[in-house]
Amino acid sequence: MSAPEVHHLFHNPIADHSFSADRQTLAIARDTAVELYGRVGNSFKLKDELKGHDKTVTSVDIAPNSGRIVTCSQDRNALVWEPTPQGYKPTLVLLRINRAATFVRWSPNETKFAVGSGDRLIAICYFEEENDWWVSKHLKKPIRSTITTVAWHPNSVLLAAGSTDAHARVLSSFIKGVDARPEPTAWGERLPFNTICGEYLNNSAGWIHSLAFSPSGDALAFAAHDSSITVVYPSAPEQPPKAVVTINTQLLPFMSLIWNGEAEIIAAGYDCEAFRFKGGVNGWQLSGTVEAKSRPGLGDAREESALNMFKQMDLKGKVKDDTQLKTVHQNTVTMLRPYESSGDAVTKFSSSGVDGRLVIWNV
Repeated sequence: MSAPEVHHLFHNPIADHSFSADRQTLAIARDTAVELYGRVGNSFKLKDELKGHDKTVTSVDIAPNSGRIVTCSQDRNALVWEPTPQGYKPTLVLLRINRAATFVRWSPNETKFAVGSGDRLIAICYFEEENDWWVSKHLKKPIRSTITTVAWHPNSVLLAAGSTDAHARVLSSFIKGVDARPEPTAWGERLPFNTICGEYLNNSAGWIHSLAFSPSGDALAFAAHDSSITVVYPSAPEQPPKAVVTINTQLLPFMSLIWNGEAEIIAAGYDCEAFRFKGGVNGWQLSGTVEAKSRPGLGDAREESALNMFKQMDLKGKVKDDTQLKTVHQNTVTMLRPYESSGDAVTKFSSSGVDGRLVIWNV
């Protein structure tokens, strides 16, 4: 496997990142602003800063086709940034929430976006042509706590949401006049707004950190704070699922996960590196890490460096600094995103973390 592309952007945590469709623009959520980096050769250079929030920006997403950027923040607001020849023009979205906005994602067809919040609700935002502004409808029941993450089904109507009440839920965000009637799926057929198509509790009541639908939309995976990943296979509307497979690990909790085709999940979090899980309806298991730490010749180099280290300690009386991790990321990985795909399979993905690094990995 070829070496990952590592970009150390700064020494601050990265809350979220998103690439434009041509991967020439990178948006980074940093403190109260969103920084836009342009690709220059093999590196990224800061080219613009989107300043419209007055508290920490929690999430950012670039719509692949329109190039619009949506941001949300602890200031309880979301902004849609329209690309214009003069730069990005912000439009305030009427979220109508009383707590921080925590997570935002565009729907696959880009007509709506979902904003999770600490107000125990999800705002489904869409553009009203006649008034020329973005408005929202609220998904409330049966949510009882802060929404930590959301993920869209490929049909742009079903939405999965994870929250601090240890539940992963699949809800309908169907909006009349905006959405075409979706094809029936295993999750449901008639889908009026706020229909609950599935509700799953984590075994040990751990917060849900991340979730994602498989490329076909026929399975849902979610990662919780008890270091587990659960994969749900629905059978038919209003029927118990075909299978609910939980993979318990001895690792630290995962903060983000993505699917690679229908049979592999890549997840990363507090262990500062990405892990691979393989499986299907009959079972899943941890199959290894994405980082190749046991490269040929590494052992010899380690022995050599150990010898040098003792020589240095002997000469200078210095003790070895043990603060460097053996992983590429030096702190918690907060977000994974598909970077390049071939059909349903991900060929490259990107990760960002608390260490201010953005890394592009080959799968």
